[in-house]
Order: sequence, then structure tokens, then C-alpha cells
Amino acid sequence: MTRVRSIFLSDIHLGTRACQAERLLAFLREHESEYLFLVGDIIDFWAMGRRGVYWTAAMNTVVQKVLKRARAGVQVVLVPGNHDEALRDYVDSTFGSIRLHRDYEHTGADGRRYLVLHGDEFDAVTKYHRWLAVLGDHGYAFLVRANILLSALRRRFGINGYWSPAGYAKRKVKKAVNFICDFEESVARSVKERGLDGAICGHIHAAAIKQVNGTAYVNCGDWVDSCTAIVEHLDGRMELVQWTSARSPVFDADDEVEALAPLPDSVLAAMNIAESETAQESLRSTPGFRLSPE
Repeated sequence: MTRVRSIFLSDIHLGTRACQAERLLAFLREHESEYLFLVGDIIDFWAMGRRGVYWTAAMNTVVQKVLKRARAGVQVVLVPGNHDEALRDYVDSTFGSIRLHRDYEHTGADGRRYLVLHGDEFDAVTKYHRWLAVLGDHGYAFLVRANILLSALRRRFGINGYWSPAGYAKRKVKKAVNFICDFEESVARSVKERGLDGAICGHIHAAAIKQVNGTAYVNCGDWVDSCTAIVEHLDGRMELVQWTSARSPVFDADDEVEALAPLPDSVLAAMNIAESETAQESLRSTPGFRLSPE
């Protein structure tokens, strides 16, 4: 296991078929840290509200593994995003030793100060034209489903490597590239005005570590398409890690125990799942998942 100071994860989108929870579990098994930052869109309430709850044992294990680390003394901070914005009602609260913040100032081991934020407030489409953001989300979901089909075909025919049509579209479509550049500049300008050294964000599913107008810009990427994370090493150096292979079975012995454990009522309340009979029935039918008793 690799020991690092901090792990930054964003845009996991638990609750959707596109979420690559198995790869995330493999990443977490091989990395331990003092700090764990969940930088928004961890649980996808948008998708769960429109298409129903899709919740696998692997997704449940991700939640349980994060809770287990928090109980073990890892400092876990959750910064909600636009897809899990319902959690913003609980900002400045603590759930299962996980602290919720609207944004968070993190001081690296090298003394550099970063603003940890999801970043949707710098996306004019999400902020002012929610209907267009939802439409774009449908289009992106279609490309991600194509990713899943393509990956299955590549495995069937023994083709190694990983290629994503969603990622290719983001890199090649001019307007998408321009949007990403505008987003990066807006985030960097805002943190510079606050007198900070850099920003660590998510939202646009475009992982990066770069300097933007003299300010450190760090984006965690996602666990839908690119499977990327940011790790801070013990000396404060930031590294972008791309995890394209599960590298190990979906569950190990500890994971099986975790997968069968109930989620705490506080977490279910925050997710607003416990109040929905339909959602409860969907979750109860998922192998390895059960709700906490009354």
C-alpha cells in the first residue's frame, strides 16, 4: 500500500450505471492517507431522481470504506457538488466523522494553501441554465454508456488498453476545449483574488495539474470516464493518478464484511433515501445492501 498525505476524489457519481466503483475500490486498497477529500458529485442525486436508484454492492462498499477510514482517524472532508447539492443543506455538519464544507482551505505539507471546491459555481450553464445542464448530462450519459459497451467488446476480443469516446469528444470538440479553458481561468482568478496559492476542484471531468496565470490549478477528474485522482505526497508534491485497471478482485475479505454492513441512519438521512419507499425497495433488492434498522 502506498502511503500519501492526502487523497482528492471528485465526480464518483455513485448511484449511476456509469460509476466505476470497482476501479475506485482497487485504488483505495492501494492508497492510504491522513486526509481524504471528496470534492463533489460523490452521489448522483440527479440521475437517481430521473432514472431511479441503481446501487451495487461495490458502491455500498465504497461508502463503507470511506466511513471506516473516518472512524479510524483519517480526516475526511466532503465538499458537495451540483449533482449532490442536497447535501449542501448539511454544510458545517458531521456525518459518521465526515465533515461537510461548502469549500475548504487545505494547507499542503509544503505550506502552499489550496481552496478545495467542486467548481460548479464557475460554470455558467449549471448556474444559470439548469435545463441545459440536464440536457448536456443526458448526452454525456449516452457517451458513457457507449464507453461501457466499448470496454466490454474490447475485453471480448482481447484488445488491451482503454479508450473512451466521452474523453475523446471532450478533447477534440472545440467548444468543449474552450469551455474547459474558461473554467480553469475563472477558478484560478478567484483563488488568486483570495490570496491563495491554488485550487483543487472537480466538476468538468477533466483531470489536470497545471499553472494557470501563475496559480496552481488542480482538477481531480472523475470515476465515470477517466478514473483519476489527485494525491498529495508527504513532501507536498501533487500527483495525478489515472487508474484504468481494477488490478484486483472486486471484493476482498474485509470488503465482504463492509458490503454487508448497514449504512448509518445519518448518512441515509443526508442522502434522502430513507424517506423514499421506492428507493428503499430498489436498494433492498441489491445484493450486499441493507438499510439500518429503525
